[in-house]
Amino acid sequence: MKSNLITRAGHDQLVAELQHLWHEERPEITKKVNWAASLGDRSENADYQYNKQILRKIDRRVRYLGKRLEELRIIDFSPEQEGKVYFGAWVEIENEEGEQKKIRIVGVDEIYDHHPQNISVDSPMARALLSKEVDDEIEVLTPLGKKTWFINKIEYEKPENSSN
Repeated sequence: MKSNLITRAGHDQLVAELQHLWHEERPEITKKVNWAASLGDRSENADYQYNKQILRKIDRRVRYLGKRLEELRIIDFSPEQEGKVYFGAWVEIENEEGEQKKIRIVGVDEIYDHHPQNISVDSPMARALLSKEVDDEIEVLTPLGKKTWFINKIEYEKPENSSN
């Protein structure tokens, strides 16, 4: 079962996607479907078939986002998190070979191609990092065996209206 946690930024991004699909993409595709349908025989009308398929895809995503947004729990930064790895943390880690990575622990809905640094809170790496501090050592079981990582730095994105 996937977790229902999400950062505020991730939640805002899903809401923006839902709004865009519903108020911009869907009406545009609906116009194309109606135009193509007005041309007559729909069974051999490529424009109609193609745009109807896109419309179904949009509707599926809109339904999914609508349900998912109701289930999600936004986790905001809390000053008590400072100094330890918790949900939403940016963590700089380094292995014994000196390879460094900067990753962010987020919800499963925030794992995108355009954010390769995001890792799911449910992943083995994230589970090993949770509650750890700078200079702690963690071991993660990978398909290639056990890997040891050291925590170099922990940061959080703090809300603008925060007084910290």
